[in-house]
Amino acid sequence: MSGETYVGVALVELHLPEARSLKAKRAPVRGLVERIRSRHQVLVIENGHQDLHQRARLAICALSSSSSDLDAKLQRVEETVAGSWEGEVLSWQVEIFEV
Repeated sequence: MSGETYVGVALVELHLPEARSLKAKRAPVRGLVERIRSRHQVLVIENGHQDLHQRARLAICALSSSSSDLDAKLQRVEETVAGSWEGEVLSWQVEIFEV
């Protein structure tokens, strides 16, 4: 088997100070997840802080045959998050692995 495959994983910590309940947090987080999925063709899951009203953690995963293409794709995802999230983006960490 020839060719390289790269996996990029971004971990995003989000804060939504206006949310006073889990229900109030659910709609903005779900909207962001769907926006990321549809615009960027990546896998997105909420993988932390499900029991907290004002915090959310997302894991975003993408595949590519080029690490530079993957890095650019995840940067576009970061721009989407920064431009459309109603609250604060607390952290953004990216790791790219060759498999």
